[in-house]
Amino acid sequence: MLVLGGTGWLGREVARAAVSGGSEVVCLARGDSGAVAPGARLVRADRTRPGAYAEVADGRRWDEVIELAYQPELVTSALTALGEHASHWTLVSSISVYARTDRPGADETAELVTPRDLAEYADAKVAAELVSSERLDGRLLIARPGLIVGPGDPSDRFGYWPARFRRGGRLLAPETAGRHVQVVDVADLAEWLERAGRERLVGVVDAVGAAHPMEDIFAAVRATTGFAGDVVTADDRTLRANDVRYWAGPRSLPLWLPISDAGFARRDGSAFLRTGGRPRPVVETIARSLEDELRRGVDRQRRAGLTAAEETEILRALR
Repeated sequence: MLVLGGTGWLGREVARAAVSGGSEVVCLARGDSGAVAPGARLVRADRTRPGAYAEVADGRRWDEVIELAYQPELVTSALTALGEHASHWTLVSSISVYARTDRPGADETAELVTPRDLAEYADAKVAAELVSSERLDGRLLIARPGLIVGPGDPSDRFGYWPARFRRGGRLLAPETAGRHVQVVDVADLAEWLERAGRERLVGVVDAVGAAHPMEDIFAAVRATTGFAGDVVTADDRTLRANDVRYWAGPRSLPLWLPISDAGFARRDGSAFLRTGGRPRPVVETIARSLEDELRRGVDRQRRAGLTAAEETEILRALR
């Protein structure tokens, strides 16, 4: 198996799963994100430079190539250098490629965004799918994960809540009515990607777990963390008036989405299950995430969520 990447979060998990499955694993990456999984071999290369694929393309045939990038220049250069040398190819895309997010239960046949601006994430992902499909007819799996979560998550979108509930005190949360949370544990996704490559699965699959009411997720986090404080809920208008942002990033309440985007967290996951996806119970992912948060520090600086000072400021304003 050749993993194009392999030193970042998901890539390292895929390589680890493949090594555990008995594969010889090579990771082509700059290596800036960290080390490869034990048992895998790192080939250091900058894919933006000429000759980047020379060591892995010269006379070598790959049973499986996993492409984690979405930037058009990287995806196209890899296909040009390696497409003829791969028996099977997996492109890791995203459910962000879908044009509509207001339809709960939509599946892989739903309309995609039109790739007009390749600087935009969704547009670039669609462009990557299109060029891969053109070059790899009959050998391509397009995997479209939902929100990937679990230990090591660099986005902080899911881990924010176990960490925040663990800190205790008065906690600010969005109103949960009509909202759902749909995640896939990084370890479950990696194991499925490894198995799908070994079995040469082709087609398109939304790799998503079950959709849970947000209220149930918060209840499970409360129980896992032993939270005994007060939860203060606010409606969308109040949160927006206090400059609280949706979904991710600074000054956000992670996982919170407008009701109009309810379909984003309620996609049909039947194809994932049918093709061997084995999502663990979400309470197990919550426990894994909490353990990781305790190890990394629940009070650390984050890429997503409210800081303690921001939350205190907003709660005072709500009083």
